[in-house]
Amino acid sequence: MRKRSCLLGAFTALIGAVGLAAPASADGPDTMIVGGHDATEQYSFMASLQSGGRHLCGATLIEPDALVTAAHCVSGGGSYTVRVGSTDHSGGGEQASVTEVSTHPSSDLAVLRLGGSVRAEPIDIAAEAGSPGTATRLLGWGQTCPERGGCGAPRTLQELDTSVVADNECSGIDGSTEICTDNPGGDSGACYGDSGGPQIKGTTGSWKLIGATSRAGNDSPTCATAPSIYTDVTAHSDWIAQQTAN
Repeated sequence: MRKRSCLLGAFTALIGAVGLAAPASADGPDTMIVGGHDATEQYSFMASLQSGGRHLCGATLIEPDALVTAAHCVSGGGSYTVRVGSTDHSGGGEQASVTEVSTHPSSDLAVLRLGGSVRAEPIDIAAEAGSPGTATRLLGWGQTCPERGGCGAPRTLQELDTSVVADNECSGIDGSTEICTDNPGGDSGACYGDSGGPQIKGTTGSWKLIGATSRAGNDSPTCATAPSIYTDVTAHSDWIAQQTAN
């Protein structure tokens, strides 16, 4: 989430049609927030999705035993764990094993079920994402320099204040199920490793979830060169409720 002058980091799944998960494979998650700064709050709902003890993507706690993330983050299968409620993806908070993964049939969205409940407080899903101009905040542990692999991922959670912009600012977007999100200053935004992480709106103590980091809004492999695309979680609230009902 650092400015381009500081080698902006690419976020996990926002490069063109390629997901922005932490650099691994072409389809894997590798996105970081570029142009942001260290988190100013604890964000009890923030989670690091991990495989083999390594940060893979962001995720958001929406129920004591359920989270949402980007579908491309879990497309490779395997065993996953989450660390919830810590601004350090390598320590603190609570750890839990993912026991069930449900991916949406047509959107870049997945619901993760845990083997039991965690104590961290979940975030509510907003009624709607909001019109262009709506202020939002991005959270993630993605790369902080724009070139893929140009820098390491931060241990400390990064945040970036941005806003919803018109759909025509993003290439290949489905406006009914996705959110086009601004890249402030033309050099800030999600990057490799940020994939699956939350886009929220509101204020301290009353944050609501609206999106999950998906991909870049252009076809450049360099992060933050254009607005980014986020899966609209609010548009999928009924499907999410079905996955968490049991």
